[in-house]
Amino acid sequence: MQAAYKTHRPAWKDAEVASIKEQVQRHSITAIVSIKEIPAQQLQKIRAELRAVATLKVARNTLIYRALEESGEQAFSLFSSVEGQTALIFTELSPFRLFKLLESSRRPAPAKAGDIAPQDIIVEKGPTSFRPGPIVGDLQNAGIPAAIEKGKIVIRESKTVVKAGERINARVADVLQRLEIFPMEVGLYLRAAYDGETLYRPEDLYIDEQAYAHKFVTAVSNALHLSINAAYPTRLTISALLQRGLQEAVNLAVNAEIFEPDVIEILLSRAQANALTLTNVLPDEALDEQLMALKGSSAAPAQLKEEAQTKKEKETEEEREEEQGEDETESGAAGLGSLFE
Repeated sequence: MQAAYKTHRPAWKDAEVASIKEQVQRHSITAIVSIKEIPAQQLQKIRAELRAVATLKVARNTLIYRALEESGEQAFSLFSSVEGQTALIFTELSPFRLFKLLESSRRPAPAKAGDIAPQDIIVEKGPTSFRPGPIVGDLQNAGIPAAIEKGKIVIRESKTVVKAGERINARVADVLQRLEIFPMEVGLYLRAAYDGETLYRPEDLYIDEQAYAHKFVTAVSNALHLSINAAYPTRLTISALLQRGLQEAVNLAVNAEIFEPDVIEILLSRAQANALTLTNVLPDEALDEQLMALKGSSAAPAQLKEEAQTKKEKETEEEREEEQGEDETESGAAGLGSLFE
């Protein structure tokens, strides 16, 4: 019986099965996609867009079943994904890249009576381009609050006309199309992809790129802070570690009153500030003329700052050129070393 069946089977079916098997063997990725409710013209456009990176093959499900069965156990894993309006995609792209490509290729489409709303369909309030006429009644019959204002039809408040998962009736579908609201999408929906070892489902391939990018930034920031707090030198943290080391060394030298070039000005300024504070509690007869002139002066901190600036300006030109030639890291290292010579 089986031999007789094969004898009378149309040759084009055998050729179709052979073509599918050849494509499965020639490409690293075989995918099953849904082409449900895609107009023929749109399908041809999608085929042309994919031509550079993938081959789209539309065939009868029975022929796809036979081709997968005859391609071996590995390709047979796609068998359960073949149902309804189905097509095959053969490509060298990774399943993740293919999924992203198909997702980005979808286009908005008008709703038809009987379609299931993919998300809440909301008609926003505001003026429309329609002049007064029967469409006012059509909008109201579709559950959209409409009125005539200043010679134009206005939607008085935002209205959710269909909730996600609900079926769209004919009245709503007609009104949405006239309002140029296209809640549906036209495109290929990936059901499964196989790379010879692993079967990928859509839920396995969806990646929130923004979320992962944020995680990478957070991870790098945490690693940087950990390295600095643990005093672990790396190419990215050495500059910050040297700067922190220099600052801590300066603070230590100041608090320990170690007289070194890098802290002497700070120590002298602190000593003079303490001396000025002391003049305010000593009796006048204990002070000389210079201290009496400074007693109670609020300009003392400014005077100290001015004196420090004057001292810096007295540096020789040769010293300034040497300082300008040092980079930030060398400067920090030199300053740190000079504190404990």
